[in-house]
Amino acid sequence: MIVLDEPYVSDPLVDWLEQSQHPVLDNAVAAALATEGRRLNLVGEDEASRRIEAGERVYTNSENALAWVVDHAGNAPLARAIDLFKDKAAMRRALAGLDPDLFFKTCSIDELFKLDFARLPAPFVLKPSVGFCSVGVYAVADREDWERALADIQKNAASWHDLYPESVIGAGSFILEGYIDGTEYALDAYFDEQGRARILNVLRHDFASAEDTSDRMYVTSAAIVRDNAPAFAAWLDKVNALVGARNFPVHVEVRVDEGHVCPIEFNPLRFAGLGGTDVSWYAYGYRTYEAFLEGVQPDFGAAFAGKEGKVYSMSLLNAPDDATGDERFDYEALRDRFSQVLALRPFDVRRTGTYGFLFLETDAETADELDFLKNTDLKEFLR
Repeated sequence: MIVLDEPYVSDPLVDWLEQSQHPVLDNAVAAALATEGRRLNLVGEDEASRRIEAGERVYTNSENALAWVVDHAGNAPLARAIDLFKDKAAMRRALAGLDPDLFFKTCSIDELFKLDFARLPAPFVLKPSVGFCSVGVYAVADREDWERALADIQKNAASWHDLYPESVIGAGSFILEGYIDGTEYALDAYFDEQGRARILNVLRHDFASAEDTSDRMYVTSAAIVRDNAPAFAAWLDKVNALVGARNFPVHVEVRVDEGHVCPIEFNPLRFAGLGGTDVSWYAYGYRTYEAFLEGVQPDFGAAFAGKEGKVYSMSLLNAPDDATGDERFDYEALRDRFSQVLALRPFDVRRTGTYGFLFLETDAETADELDFLKNTDLKEFLR
């Protein structure tokens, strides 16, 4: 069962839904696609609820759909897992035994502005307890960072809800947690009917600097997946021993330092958002959501054949801080900057806060393209 929702449904996902005739909840988003001529196997709310209550696997393309699933599907274990994975504070408490020395504090937005910075163990990360796409995430190393973060929250917290509902961005409570050193990774994975972790893709999350908290650069390769998937599966098995999810997809952000895995966040019932999970389709020829819904583990050996030495990236084109949204983004100029564009998806910046998703293939000879993309503020493409 698939539940589609705003703000974006990718063409590869819709193409597969037409091809497979996998059941799709008949809601406003699916109905709009059907009106455009897409042949979907639409299922009414009562039937969809019955299927999910009976234990049928369910996947969403957007966290906007989580509220419907929780409210309409009488599947208590599924609802519990959604609520736990979505709430960063609850997950940190549930997994405290895996990282007992990590500083962690929760507070309301009112309490946040009353905290004494001198009593906080910097460096740390400040973020909403419920969040998406690095919205409201701040790396705080000193008092200047702290005051800048508070000023930005005061200015922008109300506008976050213009982009996403409360179930996706909860700006009423915040987490402060110790800054986690190491290399950051994003995992598309799921827990099967026995609760065992199944890794579908591994992406390394690269940053322009220590202060960078954007989703600008994720890269995957045969080596990245092959070298890291077993360790991440073993770690997720430890996580699920505490959570107990079954038949459950999740997008996970972690950092790894000297072999120790520490979670940053879990995103329930979906893989990489805004269609980002399609990087596996462009890179390796398999669909993560198909693998989960049909219970088929990708043949990595076959998928990686001929891909050695290639790097595949997905890049969220976040708007500069001073952009108004009235500018025109020159997508063709951006496309011309790269040698192998797999896909370039324009977004409405007023609805998503970003200009779109860019998917690239690069190799050793074109590695400078990734450096450019990681560091550019994109202002040169605004008209």
